[in-house]
Amino acid sequence: MLGALRSIPLTLPFSLLVPVLALLGCSSTQPPSPAPNGSAAAAPIFTSPLALPRQETTPRVMLGIDVLEADGFAAVKGKRLGLLTHPAGVNRRGVSTLEVLRRAPGVHLVALYAVEHGIHNNLSAEKTFSDHRDPQTGLMVYSLYNEKRRFRPTPEQLKPIDAFVIDLQDVGTRSYTYIGAMKTAMEACFEAGKEVIVLDRPNPLGGYKVDGPLLDPNLMTDVGRFRVPYVHGLTMGELALMAKSSLPPGGIAVSDAVRSRARLTVIPMRGWSRSMRWPETGLPWVPTSTMIQDFGAVQGYAMTGLGCILGGFRHGIGKQYPFRGLKHLSIRDEIIERELRALPLPGLQVRRVSVPNERNGQPTTGLFIEINDYDAWQPTDLSFYLMKLACQLEPRNPFAAATPAQKRTFLIHVGSTAFFNDLVAKGRNVDIAGWIRTWREQARIYQEQSRRYWLYR
Repeated sequence: MLGALRSIPLTLPFSLLVPVLALLGCSSTQPPSPAPNGSAAAAPIFTSPLALPRQETTPRVMLGIDVLEADGFAAVKGKRLGLLTHPAGVNRRGVSTLEVLRRAPGVHLVALYAVEHGIHNNLSAEKTFSDHRDPQTGLMVYSLYNEKRRFRPTPEQLKPIDAFVIDLQDVGTRSYTYIGAMKTAMEACFEAGKEVIVLDRPNPLGGYKVDGPLLDPNLMTDVGRFRVPYVHGLTMGELALMAKSSLPPGGIAVSDAVRSRARLTVIPMRGWSRSMRWPETGLPWVPTSTMIQDFGAVQGYAMTGLGCILGGFRHGIGKQYPFRGLKHLSIRDEIIERELRALPLPGLQVRRVSVPNERNGQPTTGLFIEINDYDAWQPTDLSFYLMKLACQLEPRNPFAAATPAQKRTFLIHVGSTAFFNDLVAKGRNVDIAGWIRTWREQARIYQEQSRRYWLYR
């Protein structure tokens, strides 16, 4: 299914999407090495795409934007284009899709659309913003992350364009908001009679690992627009195909008449296969948000993010190693290390490390979670065992003590009300292994059902 630029016909319904979901990862970021004076080396700083070192060879994976260019921009010529993108929307040479389209002969880019973190990734998570003029290009930037409407462009915002181009880099996890932004924007575009063109990109965790609970249908929000496992195993283009073909709550919420005339074009990649994790693509990683600066954080997002929502566990060590470092607010590192080593967490290794405190330069210690066997690694298991440990080691069950707002945050990210209720009722005695077995079976069914939307093998 690789190769030619084409419009993908969408006739198969996704009514089989019953309780099921997914995620994946690779080699880990190494922990800091002690400096000669006993302090730890600082985490590397990621440079901007424009400052990336020159590649020795051109990456063999052609992204959707590369394929579009190689085919002479045939899918977009003669159309007034709006582009939904962010700084990670670059071609394989590191040039932004925004610039590629601006400079392409016969291509008319007339508007930009921005989601969480902004068009230049300069805004923190959950920071809303208004429509504004981009100082770098002079183009109008329409905010899809404002106070009134999250992710859904208005008819007025879509008025200047004929086609809505999407080039967003996902991290392979359900709660990362870019996939939900794509789905919601698709609904608005189809209702307004605008074509949607998705420039496909790799799932950085690969296309085979699927892990974690399915999303309850009543918990769909900005951090969960697809009824998929927490680690979903699909690319942006494949998710778009699923959304167009599926009925609510998993698919786009439009009338049958709108769905029948909706126009979706997916520009597939060339050279990518489902077994590839990000390092195997040869592509440089461009930060997708302020906390996802490297591929190590991509893997960690699925591994520790859910486990740090309630209770005393926190990801990162100081401000370094987000999602890969781990600390507890009140329990000593050696106790947490001992407990983690006793857990059934195949593929993971725990190390105690030290980094300089950002305020006073003194050593700050914590645990670094390393993946030493990717095939054995199950991305979300650690988070759920952290929840059980919180009940076991903290003075009171943090889930039973959660405020309504805290409970809501937990539910919309994790996705399972039944699991939350079990945590509240049983605390330290909750059967995490049993829940994991249930989710594994749901993930297996989901992966079989989702194969109809695979563009790559």
